[in-house]
Amino acid sequence: MKSRKGFTLVELLIVVLILGALAAIAIPRIIGGATNAKINACKTNVNLINSQIELYRATEDKWPDSIDDVIKNTDYFPDGPPECPFEVDYTMTANHRVDASKHNH
Repeated sequence: MKSRKGFTLVELLIVVLILGALAAIAIPRIIGGATNAKINACKTNVNLINSQIELYRATEDKWPDSIDDVIKNTDYFPDGPPECPFEVDYTMTANHRVDASKHNH
């Protein structure tokens, strides 16, 4: 008999099962990491906006009338206003801060 080169069906099935198991483990971790990155980006944006509100207060000697006075001002955000990765608008509270707790993420 001649010696055949190649893989048997059983060997191929085992490889496919192993790859499927690895994908089942890896994909949820990758998705969870992306969500955590978005949450951290949102928290960073809130801290940055609050710092710029403080800078506005120090520069103008008054609190901004609205959040737009700060985030749409190119002196404070030359690259444009920060955007929430979850597409939620930032709003200013009565104590002149942006509160991240209103973001449902």
